[in-house]
Amino acid sequence: MKVLKLSAQGLPQSWISLEQAVLHYAAGEVRWEVGAEVALFRGGHNARTGEQSQIRVSSIIGTRGVPNINPFELRPGLTNSKLFVRDRNICAYCGAHFHETDLTREHIIPFAQNGVDNWMNVVTACRTCNHRKSSRTPEQARMPLLYTPYVPSLWEDFILRNRRILADQMEFLMAHVPRHSRLLT
Repeated sequence: MKVLKLSAQGLPQSWISLEQAVLHYAAGEVRWEVGAEVALFRGGHNARTGEQSQIRVSSIIGTRGVPNINPFELRPGLTNSKLFVRDRNICAYCGAHFHETDLTREHIIPFAQNGVDNWMNVVTACRTCNHRKSSRTPEQARMPLLYTPYVPSLWEDFILRNRRILADQMEFLMAHVPRHSRLLT
């Protein structure tokens, strides 16, 4: 289970472990919290009162500090797993839905024609369509794209990164996803 760590302004920073979240709580860095309580950690007993210390961890925490990056200029890293989720495991050429083990990263403009490996030049394709298209463009292969590629937003990237998102975390992230996102359909 991961905790969604946000900046104090509410921008996603990272997925962190429960133990990392406890460190933020213990250091007094948690400014606010949202979502369900996901864990309770018990510590030692107070010598004077005999009371045991406790840290309750929420699924979403806002921490102190201002990130020194502009989140709107970030380009999420491209991985096959994130690409397949972006494209909903649907082949861009035949439109069929596949298991991720039967999918490939397909370059719209192939490397052989000076294509690049970035979000705007790749789509998900089944092995059969990828092989059939070969090192041609969709036009050359007479295989039109069924959907267009796009660069995921910061919010979409956080959804694409984690396979085990809790309901309240997903609700929080989805509330910030752009209206044109494929994740909404």
